[in-house]
Amino acid sequence: MAELDLKQLGVRGVNSALHGLVDGANEQDWLITNPMGQHAIACGLDAPLNVTIKGHVGFYCGGMNQHAAITIQGHAGVGVAENMMSGRVRVTGSASDSAGATAHGGLLVIEGDASSRCGISMKGIDIVVGGSVGHMSGFMAQSGHLVVCGDASDALGDSIYEAILFVRGDVSSLGADCIEKEMRPEHLAKLTELLAAAGMEGEPAEFRRYGSARELYNFDIDNADAY
Repeated sequence: MAELDLKQLGVRGVNSALHGLVDGANEQDWLITNPMGQHAIACGLDAPLNVTIKGHVGFYCGGMNQHAAITIQGHAGVGVAENMMSGRVRVTGSASDSAGATAHGGLLVIEGDASSRCGISMKGIDIVVGGSVGHMSGFMAQSGHLVVCGDASDALGDSIYEAILFVRGDVSSLGADCIEKEMRPEHLAKLTELLAAAGMEGEPAEFRRYGSARELYNFDIDNADAY
């Protein structure tokens, strides 16, 4: 495993070294040391690299990721894996606001808790949270899956489109147009698959499913009070 010392190289130096690699390069395993909570570490990777970051990171770590597998051994700031297209990002600690925001694909695993707006405007990503999530998680979520092994705070799934939310714990309140739905066999199978992919334990039958009531897709004066 090759090592990149962020304290010596800086964020630009570390990212440039990773961006300079191409498919088939001899060295695919990288360790980033001394991240010091810096922002935008390992952003925009587009090769099947294995990147481990030893310590806490700031905003937008792993953003726009394609193909790479990134492990953050610590906590993550705002927007971890923001706009991710594919690959995997794992946070061994907790994550701040807007984890996985606008992401189109891939898998984001947060072993601890996630703060508010986890999965905001998600567009195909799968997110598995080992702990709880903050308010307005799944806000305007369009597609993909959000799995919460703990509790969900207020306004879960507000203005949700076609994403699917699974929560094992308590939900403080549901947002506009979000309702609880029947957990059918295909949903249990998908949840089992997601938990296994994330390395999380849990009995799928203990979770409840939430999704869109489809009342706010188009403006209707009769639903004006719900907007």
